[in-house]
Amino acid sequence: MKRRDFLGALALVVLLGGCGKEIRFPAVAPGKTVLAFGDSVTFGTGAAPGEDWPTLLALQTGWKVVNAGVPGDTAEAARERLRPLLKRHNPSLLIIEIGGNDFLRRRSAKAVKEDIRRMIHAANQASIPVALVAVPELSVLGVVTSRLSDAPIYQELSEEELVPLIPGVFADILARPDLCADRIHPNALGYQQMAAGIYASLQKVGLTPVAR
Repeated sequence: MKRRDFLGALALVVLLGGCGKEIRFPAVAPGKTVLAFGDSVTFGTGAAPGEDWPTLLALQTGWKVVNAGVPGDTAEAARERLRPLLKRHNPSLLIIEIGGNDFLRRRSAKAVKEDIRRMIHAANQASIPVALVAVPELSVLGVVTSRLSDAPIYQELSEEELVPLIPGVFADILARPDLCADRIHPNALGYQQMAAGIYASLQKVGLTPVAR
């Protein structure tokens, strides 16, 4: 995606967002670099190498998806490693999946939100569009009852920063034991579902390649 296309898309986002219309972005063409940035769920913990959602998303789109997932990473720590990765890879799209470890460590949702906001701003400064994967705010009750929902901060950030949100995908997987390797990680089938859900959300806002 060229800089002028991205700036034009942002202007359109502001205009259509105020009108309550669906926001669409220029498609990221096959062969372009996409940075998948996150924690162990992006890395692929719980499945074999090559079964992680960034690899599966690359197969669906033809993108060169760089897996920048680090097991155990937090939003607080991740914000410091993002800028060098953006500079090194100069991606056409940044997909952020982060926050679960912060919630497990009882960090405040407000602090996690501001850390992720700084990541979005870092990408904005480099004219790199961002898509945000919503993460459930895990609780003992939610895990036991298999009833999880997205932490509200992701919807808030989507609306405040005008970035596309990928809602419900991760929470829905963790609610199904057959899709999980453990209580916080998908298994191979779960990662397939996650890649499909991320693709569907990106397709809805126009970011996926146009089928020929």
